[in-house]
Amino acid sequence: MIDNNEIEEKNQQSVGSDEIRFEEPQNEEPKIEETPDEVSSPETPMSFSDDQPPAVYQENKNQYLMVVAGGIIFFIVFIFIIKGIFFSGRASKKEVKLTYWGLWEEKQVMQPLIDDYQRKNPNIKIDYQKLPVDSFREKLIARSKNSQGPDIFRFHNTWVPELKEVLAPLPPQVMSNEEYSKTFYKIHQDDLKIGSYFYGLPLMVDGLVLVYNDSLLKKAGITNGPVTWDDVTDIVPKLTVKDQQGNLITSGIAIGTTGNLEFFSDIFGLLLAQNGGSLDKLDHQEAAGALEIFRKFAEPPNEYWDESMPNSTTAFTQEKVGMIIVPSWELLLIKSANPDIHIKVVPVPSVPGVPHKSLASYWVEGVSRFSKNQIEAWKFLKYLTEKETMTKLYEIQNKQRLFGEPYSRVDLAPLLSQNEYLGAVIKQAPDFVSLPVNSRTFDNGLNDGIIKYIENAINSTSQGVSYSEALKTAKQGISQIFSKYDISQ
Repeated sequence: MIDNNEIEEKNQQSVGSDEIRFEEPQNEEPKIEETPDEVSSPETPMSFSDDQPPAVYQENKNQYLMVVAGGIIFFIVFIFIIKGIFFSGRASKKEVKLTYWGLWEEKQVMQPLIDDYQRKNPNIKIDYQKLPVDSFREKLIARSKNSQGPDIFRFHNTWVPELKEVLAPLPPQVMSNEEYSKTFYKIHQDDLKIGSYFYGLPLMVDGLVLVYNDSLLKKAGITNGPVTWDDVTDIVPKLTVKDQQGNLITSGIAIGTTGNLEFFSDIFGLLLAQNGGSLDKLDHQEAAGALEIFRKFAEPPNEYWDESMPNSTTAFTQEKVGMIIVPSWELLLIKSANPDIHIKVVPVPSVPGVPHKSLASYWVEGVSRFSKNQIEAWKFLKYLTEKETMTKLYEIQNKQRLFGEPYSRVDLAPLLSQNEYLGAVIKQAPDFVSLPVNSRTFDNGLNDGIIKYIENAINSTSQGVSYSEALKTAKQGISQIFSKYDISQ
């Protein structure tokens, strides 16, 4: 995701792979504090006098007094019962304060939802704070351990093994596994479930899409965007324009380099997953094949993209490249930099004859295991995932920018399936896979470490190192990162 400051800065400048399993965090089940209802018993009525009136009269009077006393006792007990039922629960509710560390979304976006929840739950007070993403993960861990962290926080879908010390499990009494599985996409279930528990509630889903300049394609006589990689191979030469010296003027697609290609690691991860490879098997032929596909667009004799071109997003906004592969939120930068550019967004190209796959990259809301109010925190997050709340959130976001976050709920898919920017995300949502190669998570850990080894491997091939040898070297470094975060291979 991006914020408005990043957009302004940009403006100024112009899969299925083998599953990687995470070790289950050592968690204690959240404890629910319950205040028992206390019912006070009335005191025993005082005894009556020993005066002896006539026998018949005494019997009738005693019976009368017993009836009256019994009625009084019954009335008192009844009052206490009614009070316990209707008032003890309210009296026992103490004020609960929740701190929510957010990313990307401004306070004015989240506050209306918070206000609604607080009106319905007057004992709950929620303080939303938007934090900078730089060093966010490290700050979250350090502050949490010192009891200075938030109750609720946002994290990336690939951060689960990095946050084992902080993440609390979702209690079944707040949302059962069955409800979770029916509500969200399979990618959410795969990414956020360890053992018998889920460790986050997603408000969105996102991943790679292919964006093309419709005007450039039509100018080249191309009426439809690519569906498969064979289509890409056919279209790219028709879009590419070079001068007499062979220098690129217009590129068909931005792919094959690292220095000037946004999301190069994501694109390599996509090709790796589509080719049947995985990060723990980079020394296998499937991985070498993925790297070859990635590099062939920038290597002789084709050279449809090279390091002489501007940054790929900048080049696209300047209409110097026909197609790019990016997460949907990058469209916000593109349309902000060039509102008049005529673009179309479609699913990423697939391998002919192979089930479609795209690479996921999205953010999730979680609860800290150091929080003293875990149940209330999870209840608030569940409220955010409800249909009415989620659609309201999208409407607020849509007023702030071109579009909001794509819905994480499966039953809300029809609302965005025809959206010109997000329709491709929703169409691919059932096919997303995850790999910790996502750009701009700023985790300074799992993703960033792996990306550096992939970058070195790609760059070494331009110096004559074979695809397989380059990836064997990368595998050694990535294996060390996996061991650091207890990721089984």
